Order: sequence, then C-alpha cells, then structure tokens
Amino acid sequence: MNTSLEYNTQRAHLKLREYGRNVQNLVAHLKTIKDQEERNKKAATLVELMKLINPDLGNDNETDQKVWDDLHIISNFELEIEGPFPKPDPSVLDRKPERLKYYSNEIKFRHYGRSVELLIDQAIAMKDPKEKEGAVVAIGRLMKSFFQTWNKEAIEDEQILKNIKKLSKDQLDINIETVKELGLFDSDKKPSGRRSSNNNKGRRNNQGGKGRRNNNQGGGRSNNRRRN
Repeated sequence: MNTSLEYNTQRAHLKLREYGRNVQNLVAHLKTIKDQEERNKKAATLVELMKLINPDLGNDNETDQKVWDDLHIISNFELEIEGPFPKPDPSVLDRKPERLKYYSNEIKFRHYGRSVELLIDQAIAMKDPKEKEGAVVAIGRLMKSFFQTWNKEAIEDEQILKNIKKLSKDQLDINIETVKELGLFDSDKKPSGRRSSNNNKGRRNNQGGKGRRNNNQGGGRSNNRRRN
C-alpha cells in the first residue's frame, strides 16, 4: 500500500488562518464550479460555515459583510459570485488596522486611578440627593482605602473631600463634620452615632431594672408591715 505524506511546506499558504485549511480548500473547489447559480448557493453555504467556525464574530450586517469579504480574500479575489455585498477591492489587504483610542488627559491623582474618576462622573449625573450623597460616601471610602494602600502615612477626611471636590469640579460635596463624627470614610469603622444609640438603650434598660428592683424592695417592706 503506497501512502504519500504532505508536509505544510508543500501546501498552499493559508490566506486567513482563523478559518483553517479546510475552508481554503472548499473555496478552491468553489472556483471550479462552472454553473453560476450552483456556485452562488454553495458560496452562501460556505459563508454560514465560516460564521460557525468563528462564533465570536457576532451576527449582524457588518459581520456578514466581513465574512463575505473574507471569502473573496481567501479566493485571491478570483471568485465570481453574486453575493449580498459587492466584491471588495484588493487594496483592503493594505489597510492598517485603526489605532486604539486612549485617553488623552492625564490622571489627576494616580494613586486613586481612573476608575475613581469614572465613579465621580456617574455620581455627578445622579439626580436624587440621597443617592448622590451615598455615592460620595462610597467614593470617599474607596479613595481613602486606595491612598492607604499606596502610602504609609494616613490621610485626613478633609483632604479626601477636597480631592473629591477637585475631581468633580465642586459638583460633589458632603458635610465634613458628619463624615468625621460617623466615620463615613472609614471602611473598618462603624458610625459613632450607632454606638451611642446602643449605649443609650443599655442605660435605659439598666435604669428600668433599677426601678423594678426598687419597686420590689418597696413591695417587700409593705408586705412585712402587713404581717406585723
């Protein structure tokens, strides 16, 4: 039994590697079909197969045109078919990909990062005053934790609020005395107001207990008098 091995160096160069050699062979077969109508139908079937091979491409009109263009590229622009899109010009192969857009403006506070600036923009757009104030508290807490991560020294709440106002162009603000009293910018500290209310409850309970003991003592004396 005679077998022949075909090495990659002996095969035709792959035009578009993402579709593989089998698709390229099918495109080569398409060019040999003489009947125009049959060639059109099989080209449409092949396009659907190419979309299945690359499901990440999506499913919209731009994706369809890209796959049809890829079909022509694989065929060296030699495939004569009547598709839903015109045959692309070979010059598309010389086009360079578009450059990614980067932010041109510099980050004002690098230790906070750009994510904080984006959160501030979202907070500015909030219409509900309570939601906006809650967003300021969350941002301040996040900024303080970021600062303490990258710096050994502590930062005062006044400085955090000053930075928030600067980044928001004075569109975000909060009562600094309330922030300091309740520890709103401290992620590991409970608001002091809650602790004081719990202490007051404890005092009231203790006072109530004392009152009941006094009543019991008073009741005991009156009972003793009755027995005498």
